[in-house]
Amino acid sequence: MADNNAIKNLNLIGAGTTVEGKIRTQGSIRIDGRLTGEVHAAENLAVGVTGEVEATVNGRNVTIGGKVKGNITSVEKLVLEGKSVVRGDVKAAKLVIDEGAVFDGKVTMTEIRPAGQNY
Repeated sequence: MADNNAIKNLNLIGAGTTVEGKIRTQGSIRIDGRLTGEVHAAENLAVGVTGEVEATVNGRNVTIGGKVKGNITSVEKLVLEGKSVVRGDVKAAKLVIDEGAVFDGKVTMTEIRPAGQNY
């Protein structure tokens, strides 16, 4: 029998690790290594200061501390930390850009509404 808590686990791509392709998780993921392709996290997604991502990035809450080249979609909040470098368009309900962050792209602020609600 599967453990329902297992889907909430944290996945880690460590420094010195390179991944190419698509990653999908029902939990959270932290990238401290290098990723090329696509990454989708149903929960939190973090790119550490040593992380380098060249991919389409999707997550509930996304925190960038390293480098991302590609579009980012965050259902709730996107945080670009002080040493981050982001080159690509971002879409988020809430956006935080710390002093020192480098951002080159377009921003779309969207609020995700429950189905059936028009206001």
